[in-house]
Amino acid sequence: MSNKFKIIALVASALLMSSVAHARESTSEWLISFERMKGVKPVTDKKYAKECGECHFAYQPGLLPAKSWEKLLDAKALKNHFGENAELDEATLQDIQAYAAENAAETSWYKRSRKIAAATANGPAPLRITELRYISRVHHEIPEKMIKGNKDVKSLSQCNACHTQAAKGVFDSDTVSIPNYPDFD
Repeated sequence: MSNKFKIIALVASALLMSSVAHARESTSEWLISFERMKGVKPVTDKKYAKECGECHFAYQPGLLPAKSWEKLLDAKALKNHFGENAELDEATLQDIQAYAAENAAETSWYKRSRKIAAATANGPAPLRITELRYISRVHHEIPEKMIKGNKDVKSLSQCNACHTQAAKGVFDSDTVSIPNYPDFD
């Protein structure tokens, strides 16, 4: 192996390791834990889980880029959060904003978060997870009657209605069970 190739390989490895070290997980955890990289990082912040989970599924921050969380978690925007008043006191809001930004799609090493980060890098900030092309593409084969016409689902925004391990950040097709349609594959 030539010295030039060795130097290039060494520099590439160093760059990879330094970028991994900046992620929320440790480098060693990232290197040895391949299974956890498949979905999105589960919600680990109790304040975020409580405040967001009181009204809806507490979506993992890795499902949207930071620019989306900035818009969604703006104090003014929370006064009319999809038709609801979701105002928070300033300290709680700052904590939740920080948690969402630190765990947004582009800061994660989880596979689905990386796909979302790449798909949303350019263009406007999506305000709904269901607006993401990646999400709509993987759900396109599901008939509308199984979602909107299903009293136990009602919308694609109800991730945990069908994704039995959504709270763990697992959205694989083998963990899906559509309520009232047990035989749908």
